[in-house]
Amino acid sequence: MLSAGPAYSLARATFKRAQRGLFGGKHIQFGNNNPFSKKKTRRNWLPNVQSKKLYSATLDRFLDLKVTTSVLRTIDKKGGLDQYLLETRDKNLCSDKALELKSVILKELKKREKVTAESVPKQEATAPSSSSA
Repeated sequence: MLSAGPAYSLARATFKRAQRGLFGGKHIQFGNNNPFSKKKTRRNWLPNVQSKKLYSATLDRFLDLKVTTSVLRTIDKKGGLDQYLLETRDKNLCSDKALELKSVILKELKKREKVTAESVPKQEATAPSSSSA
């Protein structure tokens, strides 16, 4: 029987910290330092993570998030946090936090859509008047 693992396993070595923020698939990379003496030493490179307060226009509040600088650039490119979350595929978000925020934003948008649909009265279809002058 197959296990129901995460559907967003796009990155090869995701780490738990990436699940609590918007890392956009960034992960720890491994390699070697190659100095002049040619003695290789193992090292790793961590994603450039920043703590930011990002504004959600749909939720009308600021959210404290840990985001990578590449995701910040993508948010600017898309036009805001809401657009980034809504336009990015779930498998590319690679984060439980991002998927949770996306579902909250979608629920809020559906709620607003429902309220506006109820508040607007329905227009009755009338036949065009055929008055000749």
